[in-house]
Amino acid sequence: MNDWIRLQGKSMGTTWAVDIGPRAVVRRPANTPLGSPSPAGTSLTGPHPASAIQGNLQAALDNIVEQMSTWDAGSTISCLNRAQPGWYQIEPEFYTVMEAALQVAEMTEGAYDPTLHELVNLWGFGPAGPCVRPPAPATLRSALLRSGWRKTALSPEYRGVWQPGRLQFDLSSIAKGYGVDAMAQTLDTLGYTHYLVELGGELKARGHNAEGKPWQVGIDEIHLPITLTNHAVATSGDYRRHFEHNGRRYAHTLDARTGQPLQHALAAVTVIHKQCVLADAWATALLCLGPEAGPMMAQDYGLAALFVERAKTDFKVCWSTAFAQKAGLPEENDVETQ
Repeated sequence: MNDWIRLQGKSMGTTWAVDIGPRAVVRRPANTPLGSPSPAGTSLTGPHPASAIQGNLQAALDNIVEQMSTWDAGSTISCLNRAQPGWYQIEPEFYTVMEAALQVAEMTEGAYDPTLHELVNLWGFGPAGPCVRPPAPATLRSALLRSGWRKTALSPEYRGVWQPGRLQFDLSSIAKGYGVDAMAQTLDTLGYTHYLVELGGELKARGHNAEGKPWQVGIDEIHLPITLTNHAVATSGDYRRHFEHNGRRYAHTLDARTGQPLQHALAAVTVIHKQCVLADAWATALLCLGPEAGPMMAQDYGLAALFVERAKTDFKVCWSTAFAQKAGLPEENDVETQ
C-alpha cells in the first residue's frame, strides 16, 4: 500500500487524479549499458519519480488542450473554425479524435455530431458566455443549416480535415475521454501496469488496486458500484450544466438533429469501453438518442451502456447485456433508485 502514489492536477476546466501502483523490479544482466531498453516482458525499475510522472501526465493533457480547446483562441480547432474553405493538415491526436467522432456520428446517423460549436455558443454553453434565454428561432435555424458532420471529411493519407467554410467543430464531448486515454498511455509507456486514471469524472483502470483486488468505481448520481478491469468508463448527463427560462430547463447537451437541448426523460448514460475516447462519444450519442432508441442501439451494437431515466419521484435505471458482463452486474435489471 505504501508503494502506491496519488498525483493530481487541473486541465480542461476540471481536475484530474491518478492512483499508481509500483513497477516490477527488473534484474538486468551484468555490464548492461545505461539507457538500454528493459528485457522483453518486463517493466522499468527504480523508485517513483513522482515529479517526472506528474510532468509527463500534465504535458499530455496540455498538448490536447492546445489542439482541441474551443476556449483557446489559438488552438488548432479554433484556427480551423476560422479558416477559409480547404483541406488542412492537423496533428495526429486531433486526427484520431476527429476520426472517432465522425465514426460515431455516422453510426448514429447524426444524433451525435462534432460540428455544433456555433449552436453550443448560441445556447450559452461555450466560450461566448452564458445566456439567460433561448436564442431566436431564426438564429437557431441558420446555425443548424451551417452545421452538420456530413459537410466535412478526412484524408488519411495526408492526415487532413476538410473545412467547407464556416463549419464550427467542437470536440468537447469527446476530448476529455481522449485525455484519459493519453494519460493511461503515458503510464503504460513508463512501465506501470496497475493504475486508475480520472479526468473530470471519466475513468480508466488497469490491473488491480492497492489491495490486489479489481478496481471498484461509482457512477454519478445513482451511487452504483461497478467493477472496472482494463477498461474505461464515461458518463454523459444533462444535469451538469443548464439554465432555466420561464420555468423550462435547458441542459447543455444538444440534439444535433434539431439544434435544441434534449427534452426527453433520459438523464444520463454511462458507457464502458476499452477506449475512453469512444466511451465518451457513445455516452453522449446514446443520451441524444433518448430512452427508447438509445438502449436499442446499445443492444444492437453490443455496447456496454447504462441508462438513467427520470421517473415521477425517482430514477429508473437499466443496462445492456454487455454492461452487465463488463461491470459485474446481474443481467436482470430495470431498477429504481432515489
